[in-house]
Amino acid sequence: MTPQDAAPALAGVLIALGLVDSAFSGFRAYAGRDARIRKGRAVVRASLRGLAVGGGLLLAPVFTAGAVLLAAADRHRAYAALAEGGIGFLVPLACYASAVLLSLAAYLVLPFRASTLAMVAGLGPLTLLRPLAVAAACAGVLVRGGGVSALLVGAVAGAAVLSVEPLVHRRWYAVPHG
Repeated sequence: MTPQDAAPALAGVLIALGLVDSAFSGFRAYAGRDARIRKGRAVVRASLRGLAVGGGLLLAPVFTAGAVLLAAADRHRAYAALAEGGIGFLVPLACYASAVLLSLAAYLVLPFRASTLAMVAGLGPLTLLRPLAVAAACAGVLVRGGGVSALLVGAVAGAAVLSVEPLVHRRWYAVPHG
């Protein structure tokens, strides 16, 4: 199977990763803002807010990829470059997502003290490393041979997912000044 044949599935996986990341971003924007013990509804609401904002923002790379294809003199070649770049973008993100899932699983499964350690030593630093994971994904586009057009799509996608948490925080959870 060529990368071009896998491109629709690849795009679906990347969009799914972006949407899951958006839901987590919504949760992170809310985290620590509520002292109630039972806050399941608020967590779900925050995650859905992140998902909604992320879903809207992830239209930007979709439209960017469409514009790249429409503007290309050789659409077959542009499609192939986007597919190669998509693979390069996915590999670092898959590694990062695996580390997050492992840390999250440890947090959910281990006893209290060990789960706290998983949170502090795993999920906390991994959250701070998100921009580096996106930068590595953009570098992966170039290493894989996706070219400038694929890098543009990757950079727009990276900017979109990194913007979710600040936008959700400002819209719903920021403390008003004054």
